[in-house]
Amino acid sequence: MEILTSEFFQRALIGGILIGVTAPLMGLFLVLRRLSMIGDTLSHVSIAGVALGFIIGVYPLAVGLVFALAATFAIEKLRKAYKSYAELSIAIIMSGGVALASLLFSLETGPGINVEGYLFGSIYTLDDLDLMLIGIVTLVVLVAVALHAKELFLISFDEDAAAVSGLPTKYFNMMISVLTALVISVSIKIVGALLVSALLTIPAACSLVFARSFRQSIVTVVVIAEIAVIGGLIMAGVWNLAPGGTIVMLLIAMLLLLLTFRRRKA
Repeated sequence: MEILTSEFFQRALIGGILIGVTAPLMGLFLVLRRLSMIGDTLSHVSIAGVALGFIIGVYPLAVGLVFALAATFAIEKLRKAYKSYAELSIAIIMSGGVALASLLFSLETGPGINVEGYLFGSIYTLDDLDLMLIGIVTLVVLVAVALHAKELFLISFDEDAAAVSGLPTKYFNMMISVLTALVISVSIKIVGALLVSALLTIPAACSLVFARSFRQSIVTVVVIAEIAVIGGLIMAGVWNLAPGGTIVMLLIAMLLLLLTFRRRKA
């Protein structure tokens, strides 16, 4: 149990708690808009940025963030080009991100690159700069959601009605995508590129099981994510397990329990 009082574990806990607020919050908007796969796409593109960061000697998460933002704008452009097949934009960008990441990582094989850490998460290696970046992104997301909660609600449930009412849907769609890119970029070091989508979507899936209002859904996704993050980190620390994988498996277990409870109640 000594690990629970270690400085690196406390940093991991702080970073995990912050991401436990923003990731499921943005994931809820994505799920309601049927864009849940965008999380996988942006995380894979971010990995390409991380690889380039190692090669050019720049803070990897910052470069990954730039790549994710660029991918966000590219997805929006492709969605307009393929209006009847909008999911093509996600598939195309994801394929390009994976291909570019593999090429960049193959160019640099130095001992400083921890590819596995960015794929599956390395939350125990969070430093002050990582926490500062995560804190800034958390603040930006919370402020944006608090200021535009009503608009985000309308766009998430009925985008056509929102457009007819005069709401600038393009602006808010882009805002959601940009905020999601920010969250995914800083989440990679916590749960990893291959698992970050779970932190975006599974809490939302849990809330859809029993939440009866949009406000209740917002509270539910955050509570479920925080239980999984804190519980997963403690379990991983005590039993020497992979933190990212433990968090995701705990989320899945919670979803299965909720589905079982609803079935029995019905």
